[in-house]
Amino acid sequence: MQISRIILVAATCAGLSACGDTTGEQALLGGGAGAVGAAVLSADPLFGAAIGAAGNVLYCKTQNNCN
Repeated sequence: MQISRIILVAATCAGLSACGDTTGEQALLGGGAGAVGAAVLSADPLFGAAIGAAGNVLYCKTQNNCN
């Protein structure tokens, strides 16, 4: 059980680093990954979605290799 949880958390982190083509897509990808990550960690999925969306948009806007 612990191994599958670690794999799911790693996949969620990889999803957070995915950039969409628009700001809306970036927020959606980050929000989805944040919600899943929060659910896995037994935290509030709404809070995780908000943090994930903001984090992914910020990451994508500050990196030169993203749109």
